[in-house]
Amino acid sequence: MPIHDWTKVRANRFHHFHQDWTIEIARTLNRGLLPTGYLAMAEQITGGPEADVVTLSLPTPSGGFPSGTTAVLDSPPRSRLRTESDSMIYARKANRLAVRHPDGSVVAIIEVVSPGNKDSKHAIQTFARKAVNLLMEGVHLLVIDLFPPSKRDPQGIHQKIWERIRDEPFELPADKPLTVVSYSAGATIRGYIEPLAVGEVIPDTPLFLTPDRYVSCPLEATYQASWDAFPASLKEALES
Repeated sequence: MPIHDWTKVRANRFHHFHQDWTIEIARTLNRGLLPTGYLAMAEQITGGPEADVVTLSLPTPSGGFPSGTTAVLDSPPRSRLRTESDSMIYARKANRLAVRHPDGSVVAIIEVVSPGNKDSKHAIQTFARKAVNLLMEGVHLLVIDLFPPSKRDPQGIHQKIWERIRDEPFELPADKPLTVVSYSAGATIRGYIEPLAVGEVIPDTPLFLTPDRYVSCPLEATYQASWDAFPASLKEALES
């Protein structure tokens, strides 16, 4: 299913699709993609951004690596761009409070960027600041941005996040202004960036559960399922 141009319609239509899509992602993860002891829940309060999908780790008697996950060393995530920084390890050594979800420890968050996250300089800065706070707490992050850059984020939402972690240049390909970014929050914070364009298929993307282990988040299949359920009367402007 090619990515649609959501700038063609009012924000309330994307909001409806967005809500259904995040629920579909959570359902699909909970149908066996997440290993035992992990679960995905929608719109939980985590102390960071208003997350769309939260992945929790419940206490389990087993130790070691989560079964059913892929090791980065065995199969590195496929992405067109990659960046990393180990400088945040020293900042993490400072004492700080961690907010824990009552259903378990928060290990990962999936955030689908909405027009409201980018409609002002303050909104973008708030989103980026809270995203970095999560990464500093060791929470992995998957950010999906299907809206092109604006004057407030000329190189996309990833650049606004990453400039708070490491001062290095980043430029999106001119013909691929949309992004899906998977962040691994270990001693070294790594970002796996997939630039995209309207009309391309949204790829399945790593969702990290530990700094070195991930599951593949089925973005294409869940996007398709939510599009199939999207009201037919609202599709015309997006299909033209």
